[in-house]
Amino acid sequence: MSGPYVIRGSVSLPEAELMWRFSRSSGPGGQHVNTSDSQVELRFDLAATAALPQVWKERALQRLENRLVDGVVVVRASEHRSQWRNRETALVRLASLLAEATAPPPKPRRRTKIPRGINERRLREKKQRGETKRGRSGRDW
Repeated sequence: MSGPYVIRGSVSLPEAELMWRFSRSSGPGGQHVNTSDSQVELRFDLAATAALPQVWKERALQRLENRLVDGVVVVRASEHRSQWRNRETALVRLASLLAEATAPPPKPRRRTKIPRGINERRLREKKQRGETKRGRSGRDW
């Protein structure tokens, strides 16, 4: 692999906590597919990890609860013929999934009043559009 996969800041995925499983993949590759285990399944025990700060861990467990099986995140990759490239793809996917799941919640939106000029312009354009449509009819009202 090409080094530790950083989730965000100084937090990275520990290699010791990653569980790999390989199997035969469908898709391109011809007879190569029948003989090599190129599909990759990467498992990461999110509930038991010590690599993430507690706040991040709770946030990720909450946001990924539909995707977890007993606290474990599973990512599969089988796009490439090479097991190596599929491993890289799975690691990148897992890192981006965890980065998104541990991101802080967005700031709440502050409600603002619509400026008077914008509202007046909208109503003026709406009136003008109605006049245009009314002018298309052949009748004189």
